[in-house]
Amino acid sequence: MKNKIFQPDRPGSKNISWCPGCGDFGIRAVLMEVMEDMGFTPSNSAIISGIGQAGKMPHYINANGFHTLHGRAIPIAVGVKASNPELNVIVVGGDGDMYSEGMEHFVHGIRRNANVTVFIHNNQVYALTKGQASPTSMIGMKTAMQPSGVFEEPINPIALAISLDASFVARTFIGHKKETKEIMAQALEHKGFSMVDIFQPCVTFNKINTYEWYKNKTSFLIDHDPCSKTLAFERALETDPYNLGVFYKKDKPIFEEMLEGYQNTKVPLFKRNVDTEKVKAFIVDTY
Repeated sequence: MKNKIFQPDRPGSKNISWCPGCGDFGIRAVLMEVMEDMGFTPSNSAIISGIGQAGKMPHYINANGFHTLHGRAIPIAVGVKASNPELNVIVVGGDGDMYSEGMEHFVHGIRRNANVTVFIHNNQVYALTKGQASPTSMIGMKTAMQPSGVFEEPINPIALAISLDASFVARTFIGHKKETKEIMAQALEHKGFSMVDIFQPCVTFNKINTYEWYKNKTSFLIDHDPCSKTLAFERALETDPYNLGVFYKKDKPIFEEMLEGYQNTKVPLFKRNVDTEKVKAFIVDTY
């Protein structure tokens, strides 16, 4: 990194609690590089997260941040973007946080198409709570809570997002730093709801989906047209190997530009003066 402007200098911020070898370290490093390369600054960026190991990201990057409730990062991010469209709003969360506790917000976040970028750390296990199966855990995987092995069908987040017509859908593996950086940059440049599912090993609680496993079981899309929804969906269903790259992208109206409050002015909500008399009148008329 050139200036390391996103390296936090807060007391205790360097004591990162991730396990040595965790894929979150790589995601953090690449994200800071991309943000700096794109001209982002700590003051014009906001990182919103839920609960989980990935949810600790706002503590480890020097930018505006909000560590929210489990699964609630996306609606908070949509509200932040609506209040201040000038901010570069980034959402981070794990596969459990986004695809289980936050599934309803993931679905409706896609519908609203706010101009936010969602990076999902997918290690196919609940790591913060010591290794329970997550929505993306593979059938047969044994954990302390599933000693006989997982039997539920894992969620296919890429196929789900494409079926809902998300405006940017991609997947990568943090073991491929260069490609991950390129995909992250494309997601951040895209105008609309961008989701990137990032394979990242949990070296402590998932002994199946290791760095070697992901390298052997994944492959980047070749000669793929991301503008074709049908083709994108077909490629999302392929799991031998799992495809990486940009599956689908589409230009669509974005949430904050459709809001009535921005039809006649582009002044962000937080910069507007509040007419307290109207607020009082509204309260009186309502109650």
